[in-house]
Amino acid sequence: MAVSELGQLGAGIAIGFGAIGAGLGIGFATKGLLESIARQPEIAGKAVGFFLVGAALAEACAIYALIIALKLSGFIG
Repeated sequence: MAVSELGQLGAGIAIGFGAIGAGLGIGFATKGLLESIARQPEIAGKAVGFFLVGAALAEACAIYALIIALKLSGFIG
């Protein structure tokens, strides 16, 4: 079964927007983490925990985009 060219284009767009969104999300989260630690160094341990949760949620969006791209490309069912 051949995958259409539009499916390939859709896969590229899906993973492109997914990667851009995850990169922006992690960048903003890192910026906020560093600013909060610079203002109040005593909250560093607690802030890093919240940062890791936010980074994981941002990466989950990129993983969903990868799964959609693989589906459109025909690599998975």
